[in-house]
Amino acid sequence: MSIAVNSSSQIPWWKEPTRDQWNAYIAAWLGWTLDAFDFTIFLLIMVPIAKEFDVPLTAVTAVFTITLWLRLVGATAAGWMADRMGRKTPLMISILWYSLCNFIAGFSPTFAFLFFFRALLGIGMGAEWPAGAALAMETWPARSRGFMSGVLQGSWGLGFALSALAYGFLYDLIGWRGLLWIGILPALVVVWIRFYVKEPEVWVENKRQQREAKAEVKAPLFSIFRRELLYNTLTACLWMAAAFCAYYSIWALFSTYLQKELSWTPLMVATPLFWANIVVFGGNALWGIVADKWGRRPGIIVPAIIGMVVTPLYLWTQDPLYIVGGFILQGVFGGSIYGQNPSYLSERFPTEVRATASGFVYHQGAIWGGMIAPALTYLAIEMKMGFAIPMMIGTIVSLAVVVIAVALGPETKGKTLTADLEIAKGKLPESVALPAT
Repeated sequence: MSIAVNSSSQIPWWKEPTRDQWNAYIAAWLGWTLDAFDFTIFLLIMVPIAKEFDVPLTAVTAVFTITLWLRLVGATAAGWMADRMGRKTPLMISILWYSLCNFIAGFSPTFAFLFFFRALLGIGMGAEWPAGAALAMETWPARSRGFMSGVLQGSWGLGFALSALAYGFLYDLIGWRGLLWIGILPALVVVWIRFYVKEPEVWVENKRQQREAKAEVKAPLFSIFRRELLYNTLTACLWMAAAFCAYYSIWALFSTYLQKELSWTPLMVATPLFWANIVVFGGNALWGIVADKWGRRPGIIVPAIIGMVVTPLYLWTQDPLYIVGGFILQGVFGGSIYGQNPSYLSERFPTEVRATASGFVYHQGAIWGGMIAPALTYLAIEMKMGFAIPMMIGTIVSLAVVVIAVALGPETKGKTLTADLEIAKGKLPESVALPAT
């Protein structure tokens, strides 16, 4: 049974969603954009933090790593809550959580205090994604789901662009502590979500059917490792692990590289980061259109392949013009392979386990991505390789694995999300079931 997600080609796609559907989408969009701001601002202030607390830069990158690792804890917990209790509540809790942690971290008297609250922030930011993605994708019509998935995921770039702007124009005025204090502002979004956002009808109906059939899925995380879903789960995990490694090979240490090795000023550093992230937003939307026309897999594989070619353009030079231009170009390709994360993950798993599956698969990738910054920093500083070569190798290899992992997965373009009890009744779609042996 499908609920309010069937498309009609008789009207423009943007008129198809109802007000409630738009409200749900905007809630997820705001949560993700502001989540990005609170997380990425830290990438721009690692060098001054290391100086203030007199700790090695490698130790500061470890904060970033633990934050990423704890995202899996938050994602798994929020995914379970979202599948059992609804999408709204864990979304609101997550936004409050990461906003308060970022704000408190700005008062850090010691490095250990900063480490603790930035680590806790990871739980909140991990919790935001599965609840928000499920809320947005279950609500949105199938016809334009790929495009709007790109807009949603690409909004991470908008959050990063906002943090780059804040760093470029405010750092000299308020310092790194002030930049963290700004992170309390997303908490205001919770009030709007509480009063204007409704649960997706697909989830409400599915939950009703589970109760009536006395077939509630109490341990959704274990369900995605059942034999019927195992291949789908493992190929999705490989895709996400590689995608996270690619992302942090591109972005995590780029500002550190420009500050430490090339001695760029804050405003100079902010320039490529801001424009590349604006391009990321547009690029994810562009490849979302491709995903709606050609399929989810081409919408990821094609930009990943081109991103491999683009990588040396900005890392095999110290010319500011080539660095800025090449990095902005990377935003269209290697920086835009993530737009189908919400749609493709949502479409690969049944409604009973969708939030848990999406949250776990997505954020187990963060575990692998979290190792990138310390590993590249070790190679750059301890092995005296500099940042450019390790970043280039990490980016190209990771993008190659993304291509392989996505090619091994199912194609789900145009899938209607239903309220059917697929887990309880064993009615899994052939596209995501374990291949015959």
